[in-house]
Amino acid sequence: MESQSSAAQDPQARRRHTQSVYIGGVGVGGNNPVRVQSMTNTPTHDVPATLGQIRTLAAAGCEIVRVAVPDETAAATLSDLCAAAPVPLVADIHFDSRLAVQAVEAGIAGLRINPGNIGSAREVDRVVDAASARGVPIRIGVNSGSVEKGLLERFGGPTPEAMVESALSHVTLLEKRGFSQIKISLKSSSVLDTVHAYQRMADRVSYPLHIGVTEAGTPLRGAVKSGVGLGILLWEGVGDTVRVSLTGDPADEMVAAWELLRSLGLRSRGPEIISCPTCGRTEIDLIGLAQAVERRLRPVETVCKVAVMGCVVNGPGEAREADIGIAGGRDCGIIFRKGKVIRKVHGDANLLPVFMEEVRRFLAEWGVELPEEL
Repeated sequence: MESQSSAAQDPQARRRHTQSVYIGGVGVGGNNPVRVQSMTNTPTHDVPATLGQIRTLAAAGCEIVRVAVPDETAAATLSDLCAAAPVPLVADIHFDSRLAVQAVEAGIAGLRINPGNIGSAREVDRVVDAASARGVPIRIGVNSGSVEKGLLERFGGPTPEAMVESALSHVTLLEKRGFSQIKISLKSSSVLDTVHAYQRMADRVSYPLHIGVTEAGTPLRGAVKSGVGLGILLWEGVGDTVRVSLTGDPADEMVAAWELLRSLGLRSRGPEIISCPTCGRTEIDLIGLAQAVERRLRPVETVCKVAVMGCVVNGPGEAREADIGIAGGRDCGIIFRKGKVIRKVHGDANLLPVFMEEVRRFLAEWGVELPEEL
């Protein structure tokens, strides 16, 4: 009974079995871990800006980056971007099969298209032939706003059922051409519609699913909506790649995505920051201190627990399992490791620099160097 209960609590054990595809060297589906994706918001034809954002995303843990390819100008830069990018790139293309073929020839690792709006059967053939020749997977991306008119009339709107039928019709277009390197996404700004659409699709196909809530909103609202929707799906074992879509800096999507995966026990990356919510007993700028610590530790990939607490009495006890932490009181603070005090600090202004000094020492024991300027 114990092992059954343990398995029931393990989202890894419940993960839906899918076939695998490879976006460049990154495996998606099958026995691969849930992958983290994002998308650039720079003009793709601006190579320095786009490449800079790709590198920032990669440094923050992004494993696959999608870029918009709206025209020939953007398509012409793809070979340079693909050659210099530290992670595989996916080209997001609509309406023009020529751009999809150009992207494949430029070395793109994946395509995101909607076969229904790419053109005639002949144009779909061109895209499939190019992708097949180079081993480039295709993501069929259906959003609630892109469902065909006939399906909207049939189902009474962009319902989960309509989205699934739309995606399946596009899958059929590719399968009829002998193409099976397929990934599917079904996104809505409605959390419940998104969840229901993916649940239905998971029962219909064995292709890997890229999950996300589209147009989720600004960072706080978007993270909440994405956390609820993607959390439900991942707990049920549905989802092979994720994107937490936020209206803001794409690098913030990485923080939300990795914390989501960590909270479900699926994957971990970097320090987990434990901090109390503050109360009337707090006598330091705990919010500023916690934010500063989090910001300085963003480049660190080592998995550990770091606590930033606002009470010198209860702080160490409440964060006993933290690898290292600080608890502040009036004009002082204590630094602890695994709940044991290792150093006392006097003066609010000294809390951050002294704590970061101890964090550097702690990380050095793990073979990790934190730059002095942080």
